[in-house]
Amino acid sequence: MITIYDLKPRFQNLLRPLCAKLVSIGITANQVTIFAAILSAVGGAAILFNPTSPVPLFLLPVLLFIRMALNAIDGMMAREFNQKSNLGAILNELTDVIADVLLYLPFALIPGINAYLIVALVMLGIMVEMIGVVSIQIGASRRYDGPFGKSDRAFAFGFVAVVLVLGFVPVLWLNILLAALVALSCYTIFNRAKQALKEAGDLS
Repeated sequence: MITIYDLKPRFQNLLRPLCAKLVSIGITANQVTIFAAILSAVGGAAILFNPTSPVPLFLLPVLLFIRMALNAIDGMMAREFNQKSNLGAILNELTDVIADVLLYLPFALIPGINAYLIVALVMLGIMVEMIGVVSIQIGASRRYDGPFGKSDRAFAFGFVAVVLVLGFVPVLWLNILLAALVALSCYTIFNRAKQALKEAGDLS
């Protein structure tokens, strides 16, 4: 099933020269990973402490794009510049989930947005990534199946942020969208589990 994640190879090609530059000045993949998490914490805090201000929401899509770039960069630095490590693998998975929580959970405080839907999306997002990682334990690969993975969540929350700032869509419709995203998250959990089991040979 097609997701935004499928665009990653092309995105990586654009970032490869920057990776080489970072390595040449002594920056490591783990440092990039940690910086991306810190950046997410700052963005989430800006919404948390200013839930009625349009400024943090307006800047969120930019922050999400930078975070996506950093996530691609740390992976390439690890694979292509001999910086793979067990610590890096742990940081990569753990900080992704933490960053999602820090960035998206503050949306629950925005007036008009259904807090329960935001909490559900964040919790389901954790489960989506957990299924992807647990797949390795049953002999499958790390699963990134859609339709609503990490990159898709980032796009969706960036879209919601922009719509909230511009105000041309009633908040009710945004809540309906969030409900639909909850359903997509549930299906993604099912789909990743199914594909992992199929790859491991437990499903024909």
